[in-house]
This record gives sequence, structure tokens and C-alpha cells, in this order.
Amino acid sequence: MLENIAVLATDPAAWVALATLIALEVVLGIDNLIFISILTNKLPEHQRARARRIGIGLALILRLALLGTIALIVRATEPIELFGHKLFLSWRDLILIAGGLFLVWKATKEIHHSVDPDPHPDFLDGREKGLGFSSAIAQILALDLVFSIDSIVTAVGMTPHVPVMVVAVIVAVIVMLLAAEPLSRFIQKNPTLVMLALAFLLMIGMTLIAEGFGAHVPKGYIYAAMAFSVLVEALNMLSRRAHQRRATTLAARVEADKT
Repeated sequence: MLENIAVLATDPAAWVALATLIALEVVLGIDNLIFISILTNKLPEHQRARARRIGIGLALILRLALLGTIALIVRATEPIELFGHKLFLSWRDLILIAGGLFLVWKATKEIHHSVDPDPHPDFLDGREKGLGFSSAIAQILALDLVFSIDSIVTAVGMTPHVPVMVVAVIVAVIVMLLAAEPLSRFIQKNPTLVMLALAFLLMIGMTLIAEGFGAHVPKGYIYAAMAFSVLVEALNMLSRRAHQRRATTLAARVEADKT
């Protein structure tokens, strides 16, 4: 094992594969990170950071555990055989469909709460009343499983070397851990971003369902759309701040003229 690692360490192709896989894993981790940020922001403030750390830690444990069962993961992409007949769906497809349906349900529920003018009995002071710490962790764990399987299947397609996959997964999860707190604070301080993030979750959920039924959706299109939406929202935020500064300056001048 150590000899294989030493050989990989001196192989330029392995380093290129590692860099590519790290970049891909970080991009794929954005979906998971958005969900964790939105869900943990529903918890009391003193529980949020701990829930984020536990959620991302579980993602790391799941991905490393799945890397230890690569043979099972590869078989999970094969059609399910039932009573001697092969179905058109695999276990991976079923997991992606279930995860997509959960994301669509969760995002729709949160969007409905955000636009509903009347307070809903399931929500209290902007937080989901029935959402406790253990419930949030359970939901994060369920989505961690979906995103982890998708991540490992992608890694298997990129390189046959398990040590390269392990390093890429660990680096990607460390990046997620470092980005989780700033992203959650940024979303919390900018309420309009919450709706945008929920729309992303809705889109990701529909993409998972489509992929579960065999329709390949190029990830580049999804992330390009997300990046464009973020750019437009950033311009809107700058515009609102400029209007606020002008309004403050005008009000100050009016007060100065009165005196």
C-alpha cells in the first residue's frame, strides 16, 4: 500500500487527476453546503455552528466509508435484478430520485413559508417549530448520503486510484468546513439570497430526479446558471446599497438645510 502511494506521489498524471478531482469535488460540495447552511440557520443561534460541523463531519465519514466499499458502489450503478428480470433503475438511481424528491419538498416548503403573508403554525420566529437539533442532523445525514454517493461515483469515473480519491475527498470537505460559517452568515444577513438558495435547491432536486430516471444533465449548465443568478443578485445588492446611501445623504442635506 505504501509502495503504491510512493509511486503515485511521483506520477505527474496522478497529480493532475488529484487537482482535477479536488476542483470537481469542491464544486459538487456546493449543493450540500447550501442545504446545510439553510437548514442550520433555522436552529437557535447557539446550535448552528455545532450542527454545521457535525453535518460536514458526517459527510466526510460517509464518503470515506463509501470509498472503502467501491466495489459495492460500482455495483450500485447496475440495474436492479428482481425475480430474474433486470429493471431499468439501479440502487443509485433510486437514491438520487429519493434525494431529489426530498430536496424539492424541502425547498418548496421553505419557499411557501417565505412568501406566505400569514404566520404558519409550523414556524415560530423565523424558525421551524418542529426542527430540533437531532432532526436537523438527520436531514443533513440523509442528504449527505445522496451527495456522497454521487460524489464517489464521479470520483470512480475520474481515477482508479483510491489514495487519490481519499485525498481529494478530505481536501474538498475541509474547504466545505472553512466555507460553511461565512456562507451561512452571508445568507443570514442577506434575506434575498435565501430565496435564491432555495431556488438552487429546487433546481438541484429536479436535476437529481432527472438523473435518477436516466436523463443526463450536464453539471456545467447547472453551475453556470447558478453563477449567473448570483452575479445578478450581487448587482441588485450593490444597487440597493447605492440607493440607501443616496437616500441617507439626501436626508442629511435636508436636515442641514433646516438648521
